[in-house]
Amino acid sequence: METWILPALLGLGLAAATGLRTFLPLLLLAGSARMGLFGVELNSHVAWMTSTPMLVGLGVATAAELAADKIPVVDHALSAMGTVTRPLAAALAAGSVFTHADPGMAAMAGLIIGVPTALTFQSAQSSARFISTATTAGLGNPVLSMLEDLAAGLLAVIAIAAPVIAAIIVAGLIFVAVNVLSLFRRGAPG
Repeated sequence: METWILPALLGLGLAAATGLRTFLPLLLLAGSARMGLFGVELNSHVAWMTSTPMLVGLGVATAAELAADKIPVVDHALSAMGTVTRPLAAALAAGSVFTHADPGMAAMAGLIIGVPTALTFQSAQSSARFISTATTAGLGNPVLSMLEDLAAGLLAVIAIAAPVIAAIIVAGLIFVAVNVLSLFRRGAPG
């Protein structure tokens, strides 16, 4: 059970967090694996993620992403790039936690779990940004960005520390997002 269920739940939580921020969940995962926190290990074929150069690179990329997302227009460019980068990062994060799986199976599991989950959260984020831009002329976007930073970091930490709880949170967030979107669609003219 531990070979597939717990890694799948951990991967789900990391993928959801990666749908909001590309690099922060990867940094937290790699740092946790490097320090051996919560028993997190990575598949041997992605052990390079815990190397010092990779951790430094992830740290710089995280800082750049968090800062750039607060700048008008740049935040929209990041969101557009995130449509590609976040599912890829989610597949890497989700697949890397299948430590006892064959590398090919781990990669496949990462794709199956990571890509749709990250795209779901990326889409929800894009919708929220569109609404924020339309209703506040973009002035609310930096506040929304800080909330997304907090959500991505918190969700990644919960996924690493308690994968079952993270999966429950992800399911709840998806349920809420689907219902909120259906309310908007019903209220839209035409």
